[in-house]
Amino acid sequence: MGHPSLTFVGTATAVLRLGAFTLLTDPNFVRRGQRVHLGYGLTSKRRTDPAVRIDELPPLDAVLLSHLHGDHFDRVAKRDLPREPPVVTTRHAASRLRRWGFDAATGLETWQDWESTRGDERLRITSVPGQHGPVGFHRLLPPVMGSVLDLERGGERVLRTYVTGDTLRVPQLRQIRDRFPDIDVMVTHLGGTRVPGWGGLGVLVTMDGRQGNDLVEMVDPATVVPVHYDDYGVFRSPLEDFVAEMRRRGHDHRLRSAPRGAAVPLMASPEQP
Repeated sequence: MGHPSLTFVGTATAVLRLGAFTLLTDPNFVRRGQRVHLGYGLTSKRRTDPAVRIDELPPLDAVLLSHLHGDHFDRVAKRDLPREPPVVTTRHAASRLRRWGFDAATGLETWQDWESTRGDERLRITSVPGQHGPVGFHRLLPPVMGSVLDLERGGERVLRTYVTGDTLRVPQLRQIRDRFPDIDVMVTHLGGTRVPGWGGLGVLVTMDGRQGNDLVEMVDPATVVPVHYDDYGVFRSPLEDFVAEMRRRGHDHRLRSAPRGAAVPLMASPEQP
């Protein structure tokens, strides 16, 4: 088996190869120029093409879904994704997915986990907090979860990955580092997404460059892989904002860019002295 890796497909969609396990995250496969629904009559047009089609994906052991929005689970995914792999997601999303024929959808509450074992390897996915917008406003949007993925081999952890989901940097995310220290890789949903609401700029519902760096400092991962930053018109904070802020704060050594369609290795951080 190869080393753990992430292949970036676009938006928050990636193929994670973690030991014996292959996962797909937040499947978004509409093409450039097509629109997705974000709720309450709001749509957004895609600016990019996904790097692969669903029929080009490897066999999947599971799908990891942070929440049920059109830029994370779209009509192409609903139509074409295989029904057999479990979809690990929120209880809200799992209920809807089962009505759509994804009978293996599994909904988790915060801090609940899902496990799969193959040989001497175990993958554990734990649902962790996320808040998709300011307090109060976030209740208008689908519930969201972050995820911590622990890959174990022979009973020893070999990689710990945190996928943020669509969240703002909010105080309750401090609990993630408290419960899951030594995070090797943080896959960070960015974009500075703004939707109509209070004020002329709209409401910020995903992290921009500044908030993303705040979360880096809060969680302290060894490596950061940014995703979800330039695919839709509602994304207002480009990747360059995050990268420039990482350089300004002296975190650029943590950054691991993931070009679309390319696999980047996910490495365990060295042991602390």
